[in-house]
Amino acid sequence: MHGIIDYLVVIFLLASPTIFGFTGLLATFTYALAIVHLLLTIFTDYNFGLIKVIPFTFHGTIEFIVGIALIVIAYTLFNDNAQGKLFYVIFGTVVLLTWLVTIYHAKTVKV
Repeated sequence: MHGIIDYLVVIFLLASPTIFGFTGLLATFTYALAIVHLLLTIFTDYNFGLIKVIPFTFHGTIEFIVGIALIVIAYTLFNDNAQGKLFYVIFGTVVLLTWLVTIYHAKTVKV
């Protein structure tokens, strides 16, 4: 299930600048985050990974760090951009909630 969520997140991030009208740094950062998340997904050793070199436990660690970093970025990099600030506070929170409900150490990946 987590792999499906990962690919849906990539699609959501790629569509977000168009859906929400992001421009400039906000759009660029969102596209870059989508690409990084796609690479993490492709290289993770789980059912939906294609190249399986990143252990799923490390994938979880990265997602935890990214979730926190996105909230920090919302209040620093996008502090003067209400739309960017709100988007990344919510998105970072959703990443952390997904991290919280995922069992990263299981033999079979579950959410």
